[in-house]
Amino acid sequence: MKKVAVIGATGFVGTPLVKELTDRGYEVEAIVRDASKVKQNEKVTAKSVDVNKVDELAEALKGNDAVINAFNAGWTNPNLYDDFLNGSLNIEKAVEKSGVKRFITVGGAGSLYIDGNQLVDGPDFPADIKPGATAARDYLNKIKENTTLDWTFFSPAIEMHQGTAGVRTGKYRTALENPVFDENGRSVLSVEDVAVVLADELEQNNHIRERFTAAY
Repeated sequence: MKKVAVIGATGFVGTPLVKELTDRGYEVEAIVRDASKVKQNEKVTAKSVDVNKVDELAEALKGNDAVINAFNAGWTNPNLYDDFLNGSLNIEKAVEKSGVKRFITVGGAGSLYIDGNQLVDGPDFPADIKPGATAARDYLNKIKENTTLDWTFFSPAIEMHQGTAGVRTGKYRTALENPVFDENGRSVLSVEDVAVVLADELEQNNHIRERFTAAY
């Protein structure tokens, strides 16, 4: 596998992901709203595409060996729930239409379970991110119905920080439906190590057609 399309390549997750992939020798096709914001070179090319234009996006994705979706509709977006869910569904349709089989998508931690209940349904779940987390949970339920793609849904740790202590450690532990907690009872992963997790999944294919999570 040589060429990977990254949707949302200039975002919080997408930026370190592009770096991780190119550091491993991959060619990256950055799919973004504005290609002028991407620093292009011999390893990175960019295309400006609206993710809701399915045919246009499918055309842009053709020829890649895999697609990693780090699309974010914007946490302050007043229409976040609909924009995230519709955008995710349209991206999935475009990947199918493009003929690319391998698809990794990044959701939220809100759909993880503690004591049989999903975090997003808890009374203490932050109200400002609840619409996006609910959309990610609902999208997880939708993608589970897909039998065409070799998909993987990744739920990050509950606390995902940019440049946390250690930055890129390359070390993490995984689980499927429940958060991974450290000895202090925290579920934490730097966004640089999220990029490591996604690149490792791309190479190892440990979670085909299932959701997983990771933290320290």
